[in-house]
Formats: sequence, structure tokens, C-alpha cells
Amino acid sequence: MELAHSLLLNEEAYNQLGEFQKAEFIFEWLQFLEKLLPVTSRADIRENQKKLVEQLTSLLNNSPGPPTRRLVAKNLAVLYSTGDTFSVYQTIDKCNELIRSKDDSPSYLPTKLAAVVCLGYLYKKLGRILGNSFTDTVGNVLKAMKNAESQGRYEIMLSLQNILNGLGAAAIPCHRDIYKAARSCLTDRSMAVRCAAAKCLLELQNEAVFMWSTDLDSVVTLCFKSFEGSNYDVRLAVSKLLGTVLARALTSKQITASTRHNFRRISLEEVMELLGTGFLRGSCGFLRASGDMLKGTSSVSRDVRVGVTQAYVVFVSTLGAQWLERNFSAFLSHILDLVSQSHPKAIQSQMDAIGCRRCVSFILRATVGGLLGEKAQIAAAKEICQAIWKLKKVVDAAISDSNLETRISTTDVTASQHVLVCALQELGSLIQGLGTTAGPLLQDSSTGVLEAVISVILHPSISVRLTAAWCLRCIAVALPSYVSLLLDRCIERLSALKTSPEAITGYSFAVAALLGAVKYCPLGIPHGKGKVIMTVAEDLLCSASQNSRISLQRTQAGWLLISALMTLGPAVVQHHLPRILLLWKCIFPSSPKDLEIEKTRGDSFTWQVTLEGRAGALCAIKSFVSHCAGLLTDEVVQRLLPPLPSAVDLLTQLSSIYKSYGNSLKTPSTVYRHKLYELLAVLPPKTYEGSFSAVLKELVADLTVPDSQIDASTFLLPPLCHENDLLLLGPLLQETDHRFIEEQLLLGNSIAGGSLEYDPYSVYEKVAKGDSVPKPLPPVLSVISAATRLFGVMFSHVAESHRLQVLEQLLNSIKQTKGSRQQIVHLNVVSAFSISLKHLANCKGNLGPEEVRRSALTLVMGALESNNPLLRCAAAECLARLAQVVSDSAFTAGLAQVSFDKLKSARDVVSRTGHSLALGCLYRYLGGIGSTQHLNACVGILYTLSQDSTSPDVQAWALHSLSLVVDLAGPLYHVHVEPTLSLVLMLLLTVPPAYAEVHQSLGRCLNALITTLGPELQGSSTSVSALRTSCLLGCAVMQDNPDCLVQAQAISCLQQLHMFAPRHVNLSSLVSCLCVNLCSSYLLLRRAVVACLRQLVQREAAEVSEYAVALVKESKEDFTPDVNIREIGLEGALLGLLDKELDQRLCQDIKEILTHMLTSMAVEKLSFWLKLCKDVLAASADFNTVASVDTTQEEEAAKADDASVLTSDHDERFHPFSNPRWSTRVFAAECVCKIISQCEDAGSAHFDITLAQERKQRDSRDDFLVLHLADLIRMAFMAATDHSDQLRLSGLQTLQIVVRKFAAVPEPEFPGHVILEQYQANVGAALRPAFAPETPPDVTAKACQVCSAWIASGVVSDLNDLRRVHQLLVSSLIKVQAGKEAQSQQYNESTSTMEILAVLKAWAEVYIVAVEKQKNPSDAHNHCLKIANSAEESYRDVTSSAGGLLDLVQADLGTLSKLWLAALQDFALLTLPSEYASQLPTEGGTFYTAETIENARPHYYNSWALILYATALWLTSTGFIVVDPDEGLNNLSRPVTPTTMCQDSSTRPLVKSPEDVNTDRFHLLLGISVEFLCSPRSDAAMENIIACLHALQALFDVPWPRSKIGGDQELGVELLNVLHRLILTRESPDIQLAALEVVQLILFAAQEHVKEKRRSAEVDDGAAEKETLPEFGEGKDTGGLVPGKSLVFATLELCVCILVRQLPQLNPKLTCSPAVQSGKHLLLSEDGSRLVAAALVILSDVPAICSPEGSISVLPTILYLIIGVLKETAVKLQDGQLPLTVAASLQALKGLLSSPMARAEKSRTAWTDLLRSALVTVLDCWDQIDGLLQERDEVSLLTAITVFVMSASPEVTTIECLQKRCIEKFKITLDSKDPLVQYKCYQLLHSIFQLPNKTVSYPYIHSLAPSIVRKLQETEKAKPENAAELQVIQEGIKVITALTATAEEEHRAHLVACLLPLLISFLLDENALVSATNSAKNLHEFALQNLMQIGPQYSSVFKKLMASSPTMKARLESAVKGNQESMKVKTAKHAKNPGKSSSIQLKTSFL
Repeated sequence: MELAHSLLLNEEAYNQLGEFQKAEFIFEWLQFLEKLLPVTSRADIRENQKKLVEQLTSLLNNSPGPPTRRLVAKNLAVLYSTGDTFSVYQTIDKCNELIRSKDDSPSYLPTKLAAVVCLGYLYKKLGRILGNSFTDTVGNVLKAMKNAESQGRYEIMLSLQNILNGLGAAAIPCHRDIYKAARSCLTDRSMAVRCAAAKCLLELQNEAVFMWSTDLDSVVTLCFKSFEGSNYDVRLAVSKLLGTVLARALTSKQITASTRHNFRRISLEEVMELLGTGFLRGSCGFLRASGDMLKGTSSVSRDVRVGVTQAYVVFVSTLGAQWLERNFSAFLSHILDLVSQSHPKAIQSQMDAIGCRRCVSFILRATVGGLLGEKAQIAAAKEICQAIWKLKKVVDAAISDSNLETRISTTDVTASQHVLVCALQELGSLIQGLGTTAGPLLQDSSTGVLEAVISVILHPSISVRLTAAWCLRCIAVALPSYVSLLLDRCIERLSALKTSPEAITGYSFAVAALLGAVKYCPLGIPHGKGKVIMTVAEDLLCSASQNSRISLQRTQAGWLLISALMTLGPAVVQHHLPRILLLWKCIFPSSPKDLEIEKTRGDSFTWQVTLEGRAGALCAIKSFVSHCAGLLTDEVVQRLLPPLPSAVDLLTQLSSIYKSYGNSLKTPSTVYRHKLYELLAVLPPKTYEGSFSAVLKELVADLTVPDSQIDASTFLLPPLCHENDLLLLGPLLQETDHRFIEEQLLLGNSIAGGSLEYDPYSVYEKVAKGDSVPKPLPPVLSVISAATRLFGVMFSHVAESHRLQVLEQLLNSIKQTKGSRQQIVHLNVVSAFSISLKHLANCKGNLGPEEVRRSALTLVMGALESNNPLLRCAAAECLARLAQVVSDSAFTAGLAQVSFDKLKSARDVVSRTGHSLALGCLYRYLGGIGSTQHLNACVGILYTLSQDSTSPDVQAWALHSLSLVVDLAGPLYHVHVEPTLSLVLMLLLTVPPAYAEVHQSLGRCLNALITTLGPELQGSSTSVSALRTSCLLGCAVMQDNPDCLVQAQAISCLQQLHMFAPRHVNLSSLVSCLCVNLCSSYLLLRRAVVACLRQLVQREAAEVSEYAVALVKESKEDFTPDVNIREIGLEGALLGLLDKELDQRLCQDIKEILTHMLTSMAVEKLSFWLKLCKDVLAASADFNTVASVDTTQEEEAAKADDASVLTSDHDERFHPFSNPRWSTRVFAAECVCKIISQCEDAGSAHFDITLAQERKQRDSRDDFLVLHLADLIRMAFMAATDHSDQLRLSGLQTLQIVVRKFAAVPEPEFPGHVILEQYQANVGAALRPAFAPETPPDVTAKACQVCSAWIASGVVSDLNDLRRVHQLLVSSLIKVQAGKEAQSQQYNESTSTMEILAVLKAWAEVYIVAVEKQKNPSDAHNHCLKIANSAEESYRDVTSSAGGLLDLVQADLGTLSKLWLAALQDFALLTLPSEYASQLPTEGGTFYTAETIENARPHYYNSWALILYATALWLTSTGFIVVDPDEGLNNLSRPVTPTTMCQDSSTRPLVKSPEDVNTDRFHLLLGISVEFLCSPRSDAAMENIIACLHALQALFDVPWPRSKIGGDQELGVELLNVLHRLILTRESPDIQLAALEVVQLILFAAQEHVKEKRRSAEVDDGAAEKETLPEFGEGKDTGGLVPGKSLVFATLELCVCILVRQLPQLNPKLTCSPAVQSGKHLLLSEDGSRLVAAALVILSDVPAICSPEGSISVLPTILYLIIGVLKETAVKLQDGQLPLTVAASLQALKGLLSSPMARAEKSRTAWTDLLRSALVTVLDCWDQIDGLLQERDEVSLLTAITVFVMSASPEVTTIECLQKRCIEKFKITLDSKDPLVQYKCYQLLHSIFQLPNKTVSYPYIHSLAPSIVRKLQETEKAKPENAAELQVIQEGIKVITALTATAEEEHRAHLVACLLPLLISFLLDENALVSATNSAKNLHEFALQNLMQIGPQYSSVFKKLMASSPTMKARLESAVKGNQESMKVKTAKHAKNPGKSSSIQLKTSFL
């Protein structure tokens, strides 16, 4: 194939190929040429042009296939347009000649067609250059059309379209001829030709004025004719033509001279009239229609009506949204008029009426719902309301007028029903789409939406009443705040109008619909409503028999309400269950005898009521089983069962009852049947086993003796076919944008599809996916579908012997029926049987013995050869399931063999299609039939069938089946891949494009082949690259196919290829293909595009985005108008699409694409993304006037602030997003949050304005989030103040994130302030509306979080500014105090729990921050202290603000603390395990009610932790000493006095003593914490755990709780164990550190306790009996510790856990393993070091809580660990700092060594031994150092030795041998080369030398002092080089000086005599001083100072020395002189220059 890549065709290579390879080779060359020509230079082209033209024209004669001829034509056109044009006429003549040729043989056809295509493209590209030659060409082509067959007509039409496109206005002379030709083609029998003709006419109307002026009527009629018998594609193409032409007629301005007579502008009314004619009368024209109408025979065919419906939509879309806004009322009245009484013919039967209503609804949805923005939608809703009011008046007039003459006009009343149904449905859909943005519309009293809808509830027509109820449900879903209100209103009317039948049904429908809405309203309804509704329902049922006129309505209404009530779920229903079960029991006769008696009494009316009631009861129980599965305990099931046998008995009697009482019972009995079947299908089959045979009989009868002659295949079978197989059956069964209306055409002429009035019970059910309104089928049909479902369940549960009988019976009944009846029966039976096989397969059941299999097979095989393709499809699937259930390979092979034989012999299309699909399906459930020969046979047969060009159907089915085999045969298929790929390619290149279904199957085959090859496609071997090229070729052919579904296949194939071999897919061309189809009118193509994009952006988001923009810039012709990629990029285009798209799945995918793009690109293209989001959010801001700000006590300033915030810059420039919907805006707000989190990961510059500005100056392309802060705040503000509640929530969330992330960013221009401060007005204004009384609680709850985040962030330091936001929280607190009684009855009680807890949590957060700030004020704003000068004032600010914040909270703290404690008490109750449920308070807790306990739980889980922490802080701040005088006898507390602290419990008063209150509170807090920390759920938030640990810390910060836990050892141990577990399970260092802090406090408490005991023991026992003091502390006298009981043991466990986790080397078990032995030192992370340090601190405290014996038993462990840490972490750091862990271990050592236990008489000797061993370990550690490893830090080890020497009792270190080794170490270190080490060594010796204990210090002085002096003397010669060396010398001199001071008198003189010469030797003379280094100068000064001090101190020695050495004396004197002079100079300088310094002073202070 590489040889094909050249400018000229490589003829050598070409001639060597076989026939089929040639076609491939040519196509590959042409494809390459198409890419090459535009980029080749003109000269090269001219050079090769002659040869190229020859090669291309010669291809025309080679009978090229459709894709090849298109490419030849394109290349020729491009060649001429870039090269010379002089030979173009020869080419055109040649083409014309080929067309004229008389050869009509099929083999010559491709050549003719190629010539036609060629002409089209030449004219399209070259246009007017070709001068007048076009008239001949067009004439010639038209002449050829007269006897062309369908392929010819198809290509000619498309060619003419191209010619017209190229020539534009120049082609006017031919317009009429082309028009005539296209007219005839528009009603061609081939659908593809019709489509082509429509495209041609669409091109023609651009220039041919007559089409939309003089000939408009005939064009319209022609289109109507074209719709007749059309398919989906034709309807799409022709409706586009019709809509466009009419729109053109309406808007056209210029009327050219060619219109001969005066032409009047056509008006909107006339255009509508034309379309209306088609809708109402069809295609029979204007004259004939009247005649037919007189005869009453005319009925419009449905396809015309559906076509016209689509044309309406195209018409409006073409004119655009603005036109629709302006002309909406005219449009609406016309559309509604289509179903009004003025056209009785359109709605003469219910079927027609439903069909028409659907069309009208579709037009309104597609235009109003699809085109208009929110503002316009609200206006439209008002118009629709007006229409409803008008109709209402007509109805009222008709009803009130009891005059006889006008009584006739009741027909008007019923006639208005269809208009009302359409209007109400659209109103409901509109409001539901608008969501909470529709709030203002409903509040607008002039429109009266609710009044209008409620007034229609009393309409005489049941369908209007139901639709009105549905409309109310939509309103309730959109605006949850109205649910309770509407329910109350409807219940009230229902009770008031008990006697009107309309009112009873109407209002009960409304209540049921509203109850159905509750599950979509997260805020729910008050729990009590259930009770009210239950009472109303019972009342209706009980009073039904009182008044026979309305007993039917009352019965129906009562059961409907109960059924709807079930949807509220178990929490509500369980309270009413006994009453419901009682009603259920009473409605059925209790024994068969009673039923017999019933039959003898009664008339048709009583039976009607009875059946209605029983059907209702069945429905209620079904609803109960579906919605309250949680309540279905065995006991309840037992109570449900008794009426069932009686219900089944009645079922068996129905036919006889029906016979006795006639036709009026037909519908009720059908409904009863339906409801019973539905109930039985959801109950477990075991429960009605006894009735199996009776029910099965009825089922068989229903399936085989259908009442109706209706072919129900289209709704029974599709669910049973596999969704991939349905693709075979054409677009009707696929998902399209027009599914809603196209469905009618599917259902055959006898049914129109479902409608609400067929089953009122569906008004509360969940709507099926993709429907806007429930569409239950007519009872006759729904019974069949319920029967098939129930049969499926039961058949899989009956005995095998019984199965055979049933199947025999079914087969017989099929045989006995004839004709169309037989097909219907067959279809029902196959559906039922297929479902039963599904059930059997699911429960792994067995079908039964051989006979059963045989019958089953007969049944299915019959259906495989049915004429109905849908049935064949279902039968193939059924056959495969049969094989799956039998699961016997011989049986399966037999099935396949039957199909093989059939396919070899049969010639008819039906059996060939059915059996070929069966072969593919068999593979689906058996995962590939094992044998290769079977596969070979299968593939062979399918190959043959797929080349049967006589029947496209057979080809399509065979190829589809082949694709299944490829997909499912797995690796076995590899041998067949190449031949299959060749076959697919060959067919792709030869099958005419008109056979779209064959191409679609080919696409599926290619897709399956690519999947089979999988990752192999990346290979580089020749065979693989050939396969890959073939795959890419196939994709290219499919991309060029005119059929959209084939293009969708191409895209998904390329997507697969990109997944497996990304390098080989040309991304730019793929992306351009995706962009072009982004707004296709085909849903499946859009889905494919979006799915492909979703995959691409996961890997290469940036490339995809760039390619898209580049493509738009390159393409000269304007890009599809809907996608504005040029300005807003692909991302913006996708956002726009998201806004317009109605398909949920697509929207989800688009959101995912945008999220992927955002995560990978938002940081690089920050401004772009933020602008996109801002545009989307700002586009709506113009009509969001923010809720008015009330200024009662609010100071005016706030209002002024808000005003300034709201008058945002309204730039009138073009908005890329016009009025986007709220859901899009919510998504944009979520994107903003995601952008912030992306930036957070990207680096700190995004949150640091100084850094950001610096980097921006360096590189202007850099962009940082902090620079866009104003935009972020503005977006959050716009969202937070919108009408849409969801958007408000998103806005508040964004605001919260912004506040949290930017709170600490300082403002560089105003030191001491932060950048967010300037936005406080915006934040206040965004929050204020959320606290308005009518705001929903979830918004208020979110706003509370933002308030607390804002106050806590510390952004605002001025209390007056804070007060505004604080005031909002105060107002909520007041609301909370009112308690749960005062809550509004608008939502469920749990929402008030949510709101209260949100308020309490917000206050808790504020309080916590206030307390923390007060504790460490310097911390709080450390970012303010950067600049020295402002430090003082800002520090003052901070402290004042922290104190002030606490003052703000203090005022409400009394109230808050009570509420917090109450909330915690609630939480504690709610966390009790379920077995304690009986102990919970019956009326609920403080903030939750018992009924809504489950809904309240999550809210408590959300907020308890912070409340716990705040409560702990409050209790500790009061020190648990609570003074609350106004409490009286309340159970909270009373003043605590020291005497009551230890009151004896026996004299306990009734009022709890403060001690008890405190104990209760302490245990409440502790209990909650321990319960939570014991087993935090894996998803428990980190914040919760940390808050809980902080609460414990706060709790043990004060003495009283410490005394509690210190005194209760078990409690302490339990807590430690819980913390140990927490440390084991949570890795987070923050959690572990917090836990360790708590451990430390527990230990401290235990220490206090032990000390207290020891003290009191000493006091009690007096000093006399000192020896016999009992031992306090653990380990008593034995020193034993009991695991599980011992606090010490628990502490050690925990510390070891931490240490070993950070330093595994410490584990003695591990140390011998080779992994650890290497002894590498790990540098711990900062967190790790902090953890180790904390653990060491705890360890050193342990001995304090032990008895002396106890301390002996733990000491070795503690020493091992401390020295272990020292050993492992003593590593040199660069800066000579001690590592944190080393410092901690030294500190711990010091603590241990100075422990009183080391000195206590009982433990002294043991301690001394152990401590000596420890010292030895440290000394040994020194010797282990290897040269290779990282160096140990000698300093750390020396320090450790020093700690031993100084802190331990002398007997530890003064043993000869130890002392010698220690001194030795010091000697070694003194000789170290490293000045730092020397320096540290001197320091340590300094401290040892000064020890008061002579026995310890003297040996060191004797051994080491001489060597120090010696070292210092050496320095005389080598002066210090650098600061470090200088430090060493200075330190050495300090040591000697100190030594001199401590020495005894007689030795002192010697020392001074050593020291003075040393110091003097450091002095420099004047000359030397000038040139000396810095360090020498410093040494000189240091020496001088020391001399000046020492001289006077030891004057006698000094004088002696001076006298004895004159050189020294001279040196000293000169130095002193020099010093004095320099001092003088300095002072003089200062005096001379006062001005300068003061000016500098000013500058700095000014800063």
C-alpha cells in the first residue's frame, strides 16, 4: 500500500495486483491524492497534469464503486481548480459522452454513474469558470434520468445539487427543468432517491425564487405527497426542505423581475395555514379533500402528519429563537388549534386524537423547550397560561348554562380537552425544565399559573383532569417549596367538594401526582401529611357506598391515594400498615362461597364499582411491594396472602360475569386482570403456589385468544431482542430525536401509543427513561404485556411435567388460528416464552426433559420464519437463550445444523435472514461454540449470504450475524480475520450507498474485527500493517458515506483504532470529522461523536482542542452555524451544546469531556476557562434581580454596599452564550470549583499575589488564579444570588472554597491586610438573600457554612465589618431557639434538623477559631508580621480581633452551649445500635422527630464533630465549674461549690448535683468520642477524626476531667487502646500527632493522680512510719504489669507502634533480618520526626506513674527505645543542627536520668545498673561506626555522654572503666578536623567542667584541660581562616576562662599565666590590623575584651607577667591605644552627620 502514496498512479505496482486488490490500491491512491493536491505547488501540478487527468479519466471506464467514483470526481475538480483549466472541457465532454452512451448493461452502469458524479463535482468546484457549458450538461443529465434506474436517479439528483451549488445564480435558465425533474423524484418509490431530490430542491430554493413565491403551494403539496409511505430519513430531508422553503417565503425581501405578475408578501397566517392543511388533511390536495370529507372517508396517513410535525419544527428553528419570541402567541394559537374542535376530523377517534396530541406536544417541546432561553420560556409559559384561562371560560360557560339549546355545546367542552391536554403538558414540561428559576413566574399573580391549572382539575374530561394533575406534579418537582402547599390545597378541596364526581377524581389525581413528586424533592414533605392522606382515603372508601352516583369515583380515588402514599417509602407507610392491610383484607370475599353469593346478587353497576375497588386494592399492594420492600417481613407477607386465592378465583370467574352483565364491564375486568397480573409478578412465586394452575390457564387464554386484533409486536418484542440486533430494523427502533412522534408509525394503524388516561395509576409512578410524561398503553395491550411478564415468572417455577402441557397447549392454539390472528398469537406466545427463558437462565434453572425441549424448539423455529422482522429478531434471541438454558453442546450443535441446512436450501428472504441471525445469536450466549469446524461452516455460509447482491436485507442480516460471530468467537477467529476484512472492504467499495442498512452492518463487522485484533494493531510486521491499512481504508470509506448512522459507525471504528494503535490514527482529520458532526440532526451520530471525543480527551486534551480551533481557521466556508468554535474553542462549543442538548446520556458524556479537558488544561489556559465560565454565569445575570435587601435594623451602609455590588459592568457586547439554562450554569459553577482545585495542585504561585505578579512580569504568558480573584468572587456572587436553588448552592460552595483558599493571601500594597478584605461587601451581599425567610433550608444551611468560613478565616479584623455576617448567624440562632414546633410546615421535619445543625456547626466553627486565636494570637496572623514596622500595630489588631471575635460569640454562648449539648445528646442516641431502638425516646430528640429518624441521621453525622470540639472547649473554658444562676431546678446544672464536689452519693438530692451534671457531660463527650474513634467508618472524614481528637485534648486540658480519667484506670486503658487502633488504621500524620497529644495528657492525668495519692498518704501517715509507706503507681511491690489492665503497658504499646513504624530498625525481631541490617540511615520526613519526638516525650514520662518496682521493669524497654532512636537518627546535617529526633531523645534521656526513681531507695541499685548498661550501649554505638556508611554524628553521641555525666547520679558514671572510655571519646573529638565538632565539644566540656560535684568533673579537667591549652597555643602560629575556626578558638578561651574561675586559689595563677600570653598573642599591631582578614580582626577584638576583663580580675598575676615580658606589654599597649582612637572617630562621625540618618529614619517609618 505504501506504493500507492505518489502523485501519479504507480502503474507497475497496480498491474501486478489481483482484481480486488486493484480496487483497494486505487482507493488508497485517490485518498492520498486528495490530501496531496492542496499542498502541492502549482508548478508540480502543471507538470504532471496531463498524465494525471489521463489516469483519473481512465478510471471512470473501470466501473469504479461508489466511494471510488466520488474520490475520482473530487480529485479531478481539485486538480483543475489548482492547475490549468484548458483541458477541462474535454473532460466534461467525455463525461457527457459516457452518459449518453446507449449501453444499458449492469456492468456499464458504474461508469455512467461515475461520469454523473464527476460532472457534479467539477461544476461545484469550478462553478462559473465553466461558462455556458452547463445548459448542455444539465439537459444531457436530465435526459439520462428519464430511463435511469434508482441508483442513476439518486446520483443524478446529488450531482444536480452540486451543479446548482457551484453555479449559484448563473444556473437560473435551468431552474425550471431541474425543478420538474426533482418533483418527480420527490415521490419516487426509492427512498434514497426521495432524500436526494429533497437535498437537490433545498439547494435549488437558494436561487429559485419561484419555489417560495409563485409555486409555493405546489411545493408544499409535493412535500406532503413525498411524506406518504416515507421512511425516517425521507421525513428528515423533506421536512427540512419544507420548513426552509416556508421560512424563506415568510422572510424574503427581494422579489426579482422574473416573477411575472405582482407577487404579494405571504403572511405568517398563510404559511401556518399551509402546514396545518397537511397536518389535518394530508396529501390529498385542496380540491379532492372536500369530496372525501363529505363522504367521511378521509383520514390523514400518519407518516404525513409526522412529517409535517417535523417541518413545523424546522420552520421555527430556521427562523430562530428571536422570531419565535416575537410571534409566540400567534404560533401557539395555531398549534393548539390543530387539535381543537374546529377540525373534528383530526380527532374523531381517540387514537387519532392521541396521535395528534403527541405531534402538537412534540412541536411545542422542540421549539419552546429546545430554542428559547429561560427568560423567553417564562414568557411562553405565561402565554400558555392565557390560553388555558380562555379555554376554561368556554367550559365554564357551557357548564353553567343549563339552557337546553346550549346543552348541545357540551361537545365544545369535550372538544377543548385535547387543546387543554397539550397546553398543560407543555406548561408542566416548561416549568419542570426551568426548575426553581420559575419561582417568579408562579409568584406573579397576574398570570395565575397555579390558579389556572387547579381550575382545570374540575374539567369534565378525565384526560384533562389527569394532565392537570401531572402538570401540578411537574410544578412540584421544579419548585419543591410548593409541594406541601399544593397538597394541602388539593386535600382541602377534596374534602370540601365531596359530592362532585369531577372534584373527587380530579383532586385525588392531583394529590396522587403530588405524592409521586415527593421522591424528586430532596427536602420532602412533613411527616404528618401521610396521616392526613390516609384519613382522607379511608373516609372516601368508607363513604363510597353511601351515594351510588359517586361510589365509583370515591372507590377509585381512595385506592389511588393509598397507592400513591406508598411511594413515600417505609418510614411513612409503617405507621399506616395495619389499617391498609385491614382494608386489603376486607375488599375481597373471605371464602369461595361468598364469591358465589356475590355473583348471584348485584348488577352491572355494582360489579363495575367492585372491580374498580379491587383493581385499586391490587394496585395499592403492588405499590407497597415495590416501594416499601423494607417492610416486607414474613409476618406482613403472611397477612398479605389470605385475599390472594380469592382474587385469583374472581379472575377465573371474570369471563362469566362479563357474559352476564354485558359490555360495560369490559374495561373494568381488563383493568382488574392487568393489576392482578402485575401484583403477582412482583410477589415471590412461592406465596401463591396454590393458584399456579388457575392463573396459568388464564394467562394461556389471554395470550392465545386475544380480544383485540392488535399487533402488539412493537412494544412487546423490542425489550426481548438484544439492543444491537434492533439496529437491523431501521431507525424507527433506534433512539432518535424524534422518537416521541416516530413511535406512532411503529405501532401500526390500530394503536396510537400510550396516553395518561389509559391508566390513572401511572400519575404517581416514575416516568420511563426518556419520556416527559408517562405513556401507559391501552388496557387491552397492557394486559397482554403484563401476562407475558407473569407467564415468564411462573413458567420457570412450575413443575417440568406441567411445562410440557402448557407448551403443547400454546402450540395447538397457534395451529388453530389463521391469518393475521395467527401471527398475533404467535407473537404473544414467543414473547412470553422468551421471558420465561430469561428467568430460567437467571436462576440457573433447567428446562426439562426431551419432550419439553422439542415443543419449545417447534415454537421458536416457527417464529424464526415469520414475516414480521421484529418477531424473527426476537425468535433468534429466544433460540439462543434456549440453547443457554439447555446448555448441552449436542443440542446446540443440532440447532446450528438446522439453520445450516435451511440456509443452504432456502431461497426466500425471510428464512435466510432469520436463520442467519440465529447463527450469530447462538454465539452470544455460549461464548463461542468450541469447535473450529463449526466456526468455519458458520463463516462460510455467512460469507456467501453477505454477497447476495439481489437482496440487501439478506446481506445486512448476514453481515450483522457475522459481526456477532467475530465479536464472540474470541481467539478462534484469528485465522478468518484477513479474509473477513477483505470481504468487508470489497463490499464497502461496491455496495451502493442507497443500501444504508448493509453499510451499517459492514460497519459493525469492521468494529468487531478491530476489537478482535486489539492491541496487535500496534505491531510493525508487514501483515499487521496491511491489516491496519485495510481497517483505516474501511473507516475512510464509511466516513464518506452519506448515511449518518454509517458515519457514526466509522467514528466508533476510528475510536477503537485510536484506543489500540493511537500512533496510526490521524488525529487532526478525526477531530475535524468530529467537529463537523457535533451538531448533527442524528442523535446516534452525535452520541458517537461525543463518545469518541470523551476517549480522545482522556489522553490528548490539548491536541484535540488545538486541532479543533486550527480546523475552523483553515476552513474557508463558514462552519456549521450552531458550533461557534472560532471564538470560544471546542470547550465553548461543547458548553453551548450541553445547553441545547436534551438527551440525558449525551449531556452526561459532554460533562465528562469538559471535566477531562479542564483537568488537563485549565491551569495552562486559565483565563480562557475562567472567561468561559464567567460568560455562562453572566449571561443569566441580566434577568436575575437579586432578592430585595430589607433594611430594617441593617444599617444603610450595607444596602449601599450591595447596590454597588449589583450594578456590575453590563457590557452590551455579543454574548457567546445566550441565556443558558440553569443546569448549564450549575455546571459552570462546578467547573470553577474544579479549576481552583486544579490550580491548588499546580503550585503555590496561584495563591500568592506577590509571587504571581513577579512571575507574570517575567513572562507575560504566565497566568495565575490569584490575579483573577475578582472574577471568582463575581462568579460566586452571581451564582449565589440566582433564582435557581441548585445554582445558589453551587455559588455558595464556590464562595466557600474561594474564602478557604484565599483567606491567608496578604495584600502587598497594604501590609497587615489580606487580599480578600476588599470583597467583604460582595460576600455579605451574596450571603444575605440566603437567610431570607422564604429560602429553602438546604440553601440556608450551605450559607451558614460560608458564614462560619468567612468569620473564621480572619479576613476581616474590624468587628464592625464582621457584625453584618455575624448578624446573619445570630438571626438563624434565634430561629433555632424557637424549637421544632415553630418550624414551617413546608418541608420534611428532617430539613429543620439539617438547618438547625448547620447553624450550630457554623457557630461551633466560629467559636473554635475564636478560642484558638486567643490561645496563640501570634500564630493567627503570622502573615501580617512580615514587615517589621507594621508588626506592632498589626499584632495589636490581631489580638483585639481575636478577643473581639470571642466577645461576639460570648454573648450567645449560654444559649449555644445548651443547644450544643442537646445536639450531642441526640447524636449519642442516634448512634446506639439497632437493638436499643426500643429505648429511644418516643417523641424523638431535641432536634429530630421519631418518625424522621433515618433522614435526620446523615445531618448529625455531618456536624457532630465540630459541635463536640466546641462543647469541649466551652466546658474547659469554664473549667467544668458552671455558674448558671437562672437554671433553677433545671437538669443542666447549678452553681458548684467546693463542698458539693465530693458529696456522698447516698445523700443525693433529686436535683442533680453539679458534680453529677459534670460527670454526665464528661461521659457524654467521652462516650461519643470513643464510640466514633473505635470504629471510624472507612469513609469518615479526616476533619471529623481530628476534631474529635482535638476535643479530647481540650477536655483533658483542665484538672477536673483529668482527675476523672486519672482515677479510673480502666477508662484510661480503654482510651489508649482506642487511640492505638486509630494510629494503626490511619496513616495521616496529623491524626497520629493529635492522638499522641491526647496520650500525653492521659499520662499526665495518671501522674497527677499518683502524686496526689502519694501526697495524701504522706500527710495521713505522718513522717513516723516512712518505711512502711504503701507503694503507689503501677507495678506495686512486684513490678508486674498486666496487659489489658495496665496503663503503662498500653502506653508502651502505643509508643512502640509509632516508633517501629517510623524506624523499623528498632524492632528486635527485624534487626536480624537482612533487609534491615544494612544499617542505612533513613532521614525521616518532617512529620515522621515530629511523631518520633512526641513518642519519646511520652516514654520519658512513663516511670513517673510506676511504683519503684514497676519502674525497674519498664526501664530497660524505655532505655532501649530512646537510645535506639538516638543511634538510628544521629546523622550529620549540613548546618550542624541537631535532628529533631536526636534532640527529643536527649531530652527524654535527661528526663529519665533525673527521675526521682533513680534516687529512690527501693529502686536505686537496679536503676544504677541499668543506666550504666545504657551508657555502655551509647559508647559501643560509637565504636560501630563504619567508614563506609553515612557518618554518625559524634556531637549527638557526645551530648548523650554529657547528659549522662551531668544528669545521672555520680555513682552511674564515676566507675573507673566507664569514666575512662568517656574521657577517651572527648579526646578523640577534640582532635576532630571539623571545626563545628570541636566547637560543640568545647561547649559540652564547658558545662562538665562547671559541675559542682568535684568527683565527677575533676577527672575530666585533669585529662582534658592540658590538651585544650595545647590546641589553643597552636593557633598562635595558624591564625583562624574562617568564622567557624574563630568560633572554636573563642569557645576554647571561654572554657579556660571558666576553668580559671572555678579553680582553687593555688592553681589559679598557673592558669592565668597560661591564658594571658595566649590572648596577647592574638593581638595585632596597627599595620597588621589594616591588612588582616575579618576573622583575625574579630579575634583581635575578642582577645582585647577578654584581656580588659581579666587584667583587673587577677591584677597581681597580670602585673607580674607584664613586668617579666616587655614585648607582650608593648603589644598590649599599642592595641589598647588603637582601640581608643577608633572609638573617638566613631563618635565624631555620628556628631557630624545628623541630617542624613534622620532622613533615612523617616523613610523607613513611612513605609
